[in-house]
Parts: sequence; C-alpha cells; structure tokens
Amino acid sequence: MVDYHAANNQQYTAEGTPIYMEQENDWDRDLLLDPAWEKQQRKTFTAWCNSHLRKAGTQIDSIEEDFRDGLKLMLLLEVISGERLPKPERGKMRVHKINNVNKALDFIASKGVKLVSIGAEEIVDGNAKMTLGMIWTIILRFAIQDISVDETSAKEGLLLWCQRKTAPYKNVNVQNFHISWKDGLAFNALIHRHRPELIDYDKLRKDDPLTNLNNAFEVAEKYLDIPKMMDAEDIVGTLRPDEKAIMTYVSCFYHAFSGAQKAETAANRICKVLAVNQENEHLMEDYEKLASDLLEWIRRTIPWLENRAPEKTMAEMQQKLEDFRDYRRVHKPPKVQEKCQLEINFNTLQTKLRLSNRPAFMPSEGRMVSDINGSWHALEGAEKGYEEWLLNEIRRLERLDHLAEKFRQKATIHEAWTDGKEAMLTQKDYATATLSEVKALLRKHEAFESDLAAHQDRVEQIAAIAQELNELDYYDSPSVNARCQNICEQWDSLGSLTQNRRESLERTEKQLESIDELYLEYAKRAAPFNNWMEGAMEDLQDMFIVHNIEEIQGLITAHEQFKSTLPDANKEREAIQAIQAEVQKIAQHNGINLSGTNPYTSITPESIDSKWEKVQRLVPQRDQALQEELAKQQSNDHLRRQFATQANMVGPWIQTKMEEIGRISIEMNGTLEDQLTHLREYEQSIIEYKPHIDRLEGDHQLIQEALIFDNKYTAYTMEHLRVGWEQLLTTIARTINEIDNQILTRDAKGISQEQLHEYRTSFNHFDKKRLGQMPTEEYRALLISTGNSLGDAEFARIMGIVDPNSSGAVTFQAFIDFMSRETTDTDTADQVIASFKILAGDKNFITAEELRRELPADQAEYCIARMAPYGGPDGVPGALDYMSFSTALYGESDL
Repeated sequence: MVDYHAANNQQYTAEGTPIYMEQENDWDRDLLLDPAWEKQQRKTFTAWCNSHLRKAGTQIDSIEEDFRDGLKLMLLLEVISGERLPKPERGKMRVHKINNVNKALDFIASKGVKLVSIGAEEIVDGNAKMTLGMIWTIILRFAIQDISVDETSAKEGLLLWCQRKTAPYKNVNVQNFHISWKDGLAFNALIHRHRPELIDYDKLRKDDPLTNLNNAFEVAEKYLDIPKMMDAEDIVGTLRPDEKAIMTYVSCFYHAFSGAQKAETAANRICKVLAVNQENEHLMEDYEKLASDLLEWIRRTIPWLENRAPEKTMAEMQQKLEDFRDYRRVHKPPKVQEKCQLEINFNTLQTKLRLSNRPAFMPSEGRMVSDINGSWHALEGAEKGYEEWLLNEIRRLERLDHLAEKFRQKATIHEAWTDGKEAMLTQKDYATATLSEVKALLRKHEAFESDLAAHQDRVEQIAAIAQELNELDYYDSPSVNARCQNICEQWDSLGSLTQNRRESLERTEKQLESIDELYLEYAKRAAPFNNWMEGAMEDLQDMFIVHNIEEIQGLITAHEQFKSTLPDANKEREAIQAIQAEVQKIAQHNGINLSGTNPYTSITPESIDSKWEKVQRLVPQRDQALQEELAKQQSNDHLRRQFATQANMVGPWIQTKMEEIGRISIEMNGTLEDQLTHLREYEQSIIEYKPHIDRLEGDHQLIQEALIFDNKYTAYTMEHLRVGWEQLLTTIARTINEIDNQILTRDAKGISQEQLHEYRTSFNHFDKKRLGQMPTEEYRALLISTGNSLGDAEFARIMGIVDPNSSGAVTFQAFIDFMSRETTDTDTADQVIASFKILAGDKNFITAEELRRELPADQAEYCIARMAPYGGPDGVPGALDYMSFSTALYGESDL
C-alpha cells in the first residue's frame, strides 16, 4: 500500500524545493539511470511529446536531437500550457539554440518548478540523461501534478484514483507505478471500468502479460487516442519497469477518462419534476400547520407562566406547583418533540428544494424557524423562575402560617392573663382596710406592676408579629390587626388603671405601716419564679420550623440545656414553698388568725405547684416533638441522597451520550441505511432510558412535597437534567435527520452507495486530523484522487463553490454537494421546456388534450390547473403556455 503517512510528512530544502524533487534530479544528474529504464523513458516520453506536438502539425523522432535547437521544445510548452512563449531566434548558431532553450527553461521555472543541474548547454549538446530529466519535469508539472508543486500529493492522488477504479477486478492490486502494472491487467481494468464494450476482461489471463499489455495498448491507441508509449516486451523483460514511464502512460488514461460523461438520465423529466413539486407543496402545508399549532400553544402558555399572582393558602399554591409539574412532565415534552420535528421537516424540505433546483421555501410571515425559536425563547423566559417563585411563595405561606399560629398562641396567653385585671384594678378594697392590709395591697400592687412590666415584652412581640404578617401580605391580616388593636388598647387601659390604683394606695400608705415581711419575701420570689415558669411553658409549647438536620439538632441541644436548669429551678420552688410554710408555722406559734391568702401576691403555693407540674409534663412532650422533627429531617436527608444518587448517574450518562452522538456523526460504518438503522437503535436505547428520568422526576416530586429546597449531595438540579434530556433527544433526532438528508441527496442525484462510500473514504483519507474539514492543498489532492483534472482556473472555480467565504477549509458536506452536482444529471428549466416541446409537436404551446394523452392523469391535471393560457400569435383556443410554467418551477413561484 502507499505510505500515506510518509506522503503527508513531506520535507523541503532550504530553498523551498520538495526533497523528492531534488532527489529525482540528483539521480538523473549522477547518470545512475538503468539502461532498460532509459529505453522505456525514451519511448514513453517521445510518444507523450508527439501526442501533443501533433496538434501543432509536427513531431519528434529523437528526443535528445530534436529538442537541441529549442524550437520544438518551445512549441511543445505552448501546446500543453495554452500560453505564448517569447519569439524564438531562427539562427543556426549555438548561441541562438542556447537562447531558445533558456527561454523554454525560464518558462518552466516561471511555473514554480526548480530545475536542478539542468542547463541549456546540456540540452543543446544532446545530453540524453538531462533531456529525459527535463521532459520528466514537464510531464510532472503539466500532466501529473495538474499545476501543483507538491508531487507527493499529486502522485498519491493518481495512485489512489487507480486503486479506486481497479478495486473490483480480480488479480489486480495496484500498490505502485512499476510492478503492479507488469502483467497488463491493471491497464485493461482501467479501460474496462470506463469502456466495458472495448475489452472482454474475463478472457484475460494473469500468466499472459504480453497479450494483456498489447491488448490494452492497442485498444487505447485505436479507441481512446492514447498513443502507444511503451513496448510490452520491454515491460515484461524488465525486473522492475520504470516508474516515470508508467506514471506518464497512466496519466494519459487519467486525462482520457476524467472528463467522461455520465450515463444520461432515463427518468421522465416532466413527471419527476411535477412529483417533486407536489411533494414539496404537501411538506410546505404540513410545516405551516405544525408551526401555527405550536405558536398558538406558546401564545396560550406564556401568560399562564407569567402570572405571578399569589394564592392565599398553602393548598392553593401546592395545586399551582402540581399544575406546573404536569406542564413540565406531560404538556411540554410533546411540544419539544414538535419543535424538533418542525426544524427537521424544514431542513428536509429545504434540502429537497435545493436538490431539485427549486427556490428556498419561505414560510408565511411570523412562521419562520427563527420566529418559532424566538417564541420558544420567550416561553423559556416566562418559564424561567416560575417554579422558584412557586416554591418561594410556599415558603412564604408556610412562614405566614407559622407566624399566624404564633400570634394566636401568644395573644391567647396574654388575653388569659389580662382576664379580670381591669376589675381587680378598679375595686375600692383599700377604703376600709387596715394599715397592714393597705400596705399589703400596695405591695401586692407593686408585684402586679412587676408582672405587668414582665408582660410588656409579650405585647411587643404580639405587635411585631402582627406587623410582620402585614408586611408579608397575610390574607387574614384584618382579623389579626383587629385582635392586636384590642390587645394594645386593653394594655394601655391596664397601664392607666395601674397608675390610678398606685396613686390611691400611696395616699393610704401613710396610715398603714404594718407589713408582713415574710409574705413580702414570698411575693417577691414567687413573682419572678412564676414568670420563669410561664416563660418556660410558653417556650416548651412554642412552634418551630427547620429545614435540615443541623437546625433540629441545634434545637435539641438548646432543649437539653434547658432541662439541665430544672434541678436549680426546683430548689427555688422548694425555697419559696418553705417561706409559705414558715408563715404558717409563725402564725400557729403566735396564734395569728390568717385570712387565708397572701396580701402581697395572687400567686399561691398551689398555683406554683400546678405550673411546676405542667412544666414537668411539657418537657417530655417537647422531647417527643423534637425527636419527631429529627426523624422527619433524617427522612428528608434520605430523600436528598436518593435523588442525588440517581441524578449523579443520569447527569454523566446524558453527557456521555451527547459525546457519543458527536462521534457517530463523523464516523462511517456500513451503508447510510446501516448507519440510519444503528442510529435508530441508538435512539431507541435512549428512549428506553426514559424510566430513569421518570424515576428522578418522582424523587424530585417527593423532595418538593417534603418542602426540601437544597441538596448538598449533588450539583445537578432537576431543571438542568430536564434540559440535558431534551437536548439529547433533539440531538439524536437531528443526527438521524442528517443521515436521512444524505440518503435523500444520494437517491435524488442517482449516487450509488459505492460512490458515496468512495467519497467518504477519500475524504477521511485526506482529513488527517478528523476535523470534518481540510485545508485547500489537501482538498486539491482529494479531487485528483476522485478523477478531477485540475488547472488554475478550474480549481479556482471549484473552490468558489465549496468555500464561498474563502475560509481556507472545505467540509465534507460541501465536498459531497460538489461531487453530486458534478457527477449527476440535474433537471433544468431548459430541459423541461425541451421535453414539453417534444410532447407539443415542436409547437410553442401545448393543449390540454395533448397533456392528457401524454402524461398520467393526476400529473396532466396538475399541469392544466397551473398553466396560463398561451398568448402568442400562433395559438389556438385552449392553448397553454408551457414555457412560463416550466420557468416558474425553477424560479420564484406562488406554489
């Protein structure tokens, strides 16, 4: 095989000359040419020169003698280049001959060829080796290289072309330009591949090289105008035929076949064109309807997603969240598929129109793919943040419910405390009391004031909670405000009544000085202890809301710290009760008749014991509530881990599949149908992965229903995975559509699977970096390998087609589009007009009767309905204008 790696790593001299060229010239200059090779080169190069010189009416007999004066050498260069050289000198002197040869050599050098050690004197002196070297340089430049200075790429391309053309033939294995051609089968295979009627290949035998070679040379000379350039005996009798002679001979076959016309299209042009138009019209209608339906759905959906009006209750907001889940999981996915299908249909339609030389499809206003993408972008913009808003609203309502319950609890406690306080403060019991009783009443009032001050914080908390509920727009704010207003007004009234009673007691205090110190001490210690117990009961019954294990563990720790204070509190309770016991002991000891109540406080020993027992009962209840919340947070943590485990598997899986699809799109395995089948199987495997997504959606729903708003175990969100899944489905669908379009291109242009495979193999061979594109010089070699004969103007024309933006790189799609245009027959308006003219009997118009007679019924009626009446002077009633109809098929039409 050809060492393509070595070919693509060609090295150059300091002067910029390819190493191979310098080596070739060194080989000739050192006179190391094999005598058998020199004989082959003489005959081959002479025949090659004469094949061009005969166009100018002359020829040469001796290659080293007939070029000595430079005249025929200059004439040869003018014929093969198509350019005029400077006027030759007609003198017979040596100096005239040298000047003529120098003009020829200067012209060769002007084409980018560096002539090493080849001077005009050697040519004028008839140096055979130098003359053969010069002619080989001309052949290399104008026949093999096709105006390329890179011999390696040209030689490689020519060899690859030979390999492609002879691959199907038995006993032919072209690996080089010497031994591979010795048995003559390769020459015969090239001819049979392009002109099978000239050679009966099956009758050729590998063990009869002389017959094979003579047969190929004679057929080429007789039917292909390729002169016989070598003798079969010289090739067979040489261990290794001359590579330059073989390359020269093969290049003639290359040029003879490279411009061969493809087989004429046998399909009925008119029927094919009409069928294409009918199918395209149907596709346009389908696109318009699908686009309209999708745009209407988007138009209806956006206002719903943009509606941020909050609901009053948690249940109503939860229902909104459930509706949004249905939208994401049930309603939107089909629309994603519709949008993808719409783009696929649009691309397929445009491909069909382009392949049939029809104008591009322009959807009606507002239904372009860009319009749909814009509307879809607006939909996603409306959708963005909607779920977050719903969850924030749920959090807000949860917070509101918590605050409202806290407000009601504190208000109830406060209202229970204030019950009867106004009656107590307005009574006149001090009017008939004794001094000790008045003092007791005053101390009792001081204790009440202390209690009143202690309750000030609760009133402020109630007002603060009410204010926060108002700021958070609580739906039942009016009733909260009314209750808070009543509490504040009552609190102000209690303050005024307390001040009034103090003033009354102080007026009486001067007359009443007896006081029971023990009762006073009891009252002073009982009041703060009673407040502590009330605060403890309030804290033990206080509602709490947490979102993770750390927060509930913090509450548990605080509760444990509270429980550690209970022994000291119990000691205080026992000390207070001991004071009351001491009172009873003193009274009994002194025979005092107690009234039965402490005049300084309403806090009785029974109430202290009662509240203490309640605190004791509330502690284990608080323990249970905290443990239940801990279990709930542990369950939530399990839900987080469950979701994260699945998400951390699904996320990388989606990414891997996206990368695999990217690789599949540039690989070539089997026929296009095989690739399509493989892709559809791949698509099915992706669809079968859908239960994992559904399971993840289920886990996500459990997380949302548990009001979990964060997950430290994964970086993937459900939204991110949804988008990735939708992109994966869209990408595989688009990749399948690309293969569909390649099949469409192949079938529409009549490209065989073998040709398509050959195009892809050739492209991949020169696309060394597997980028799906290649630089200009590699593309030139690629064209040579596919049989395209190139000159400067022709190559510039091709590059203008495949690289219109002059980016310097050619993609595979551009290459296959060019090859399909160059190698297949395409209907044109002129061809369709010519076909109608035949049906019309060479008239400039056609009748409905002629159309119905010549065409299938449905296509005849299709033409009649769309053809305008003929307006020419030679028309007849009912004549139809087929010329304007045919032109409209390939230009702008109202179809």
